[in-house]
Amino acid sequence: MEVAGLTPLTKDVYSMKLKGECGDIERPGRFINITVPGFYLRRPISVSSWNEDSLTIVFRIVGGGTAELAAMAEGTKLDVLMPLGNGFNISLLGDGVINPVVTGGGIGVPPMYGLAKAMVKSGTKPEVILGFNTADEIIMTDDFRKLGIEPVITTVDGSAGIKGFVTDAMKDKAYDYAFACGPVPMLKAVYDLVPDGQFSFEARMACGFGACMGCTMETVTGYKRVCKDGPIFYKEEIKWQI
Repeated sequence: MEVAGLTPLTKDVYSMKLKGECGDIERPGRFINITVPGFYLRRPISVSSWNEDSLTIVFRIVGGGTAELAAMAEGTKLDVLMPLGNGFNISLLGDGVINPVVTGGGIGVPPMYGLAKAMVKSGTKPEVILGFNTADEIIMTDDFRKLGIEPVITTVDGSAGIKGFVTDAMKDKAYDYAFACGPVPMLKAVYDLVPDGQFSFEARMACGFGACMGCTMETVTGYKRVCKDGPIFYKEEIKWQI
């Protein structure tokens, strides 16, 4: 794929557009695995949005590899494995789901934009709750507004929106289904508030397609690979380790 644009969203979070064949990305919540020249392991990053010939990823600089990615010039060619993972299943929304909620925390927000976009396209406009540590970390709110969704914002320090976590904005509402992506403690807290849902997990990955078994996690039906069997797991599958 080829870098078609790079936009800073905060001091350490960037949006990158990549050009290339993307017709096989049929579900939101899938990810790509990028080779960064000079670094041994690929970097797995969720797809935020896509069309037939391009996709957008949003990532945070957490080390040398992502710093190198954030410095890439337009036109740079990248070796990318894609699409990987199973993605969110929104076909279940027609099966008695009345009041779904989409929740994203921090860098878990970008794939939830792609999910919300797919849901709106299918005729469902969900409530969206986005959680951040501070106002300075808030990203992508305008993207959701362009879908006709006004996201509910929470910040841990209270510098914007509701003070607290995404669950503080959920606790007085009767959601019957949740889609969630973010830190594990956030996923567990959302899990405890809803009767059903789908949860996107992060893990350290080497191959990204299930061969190395390095991202294995325990579920109620045995060990599964986050990259191949996930990263989306249904509520009834999850066995919490915290």
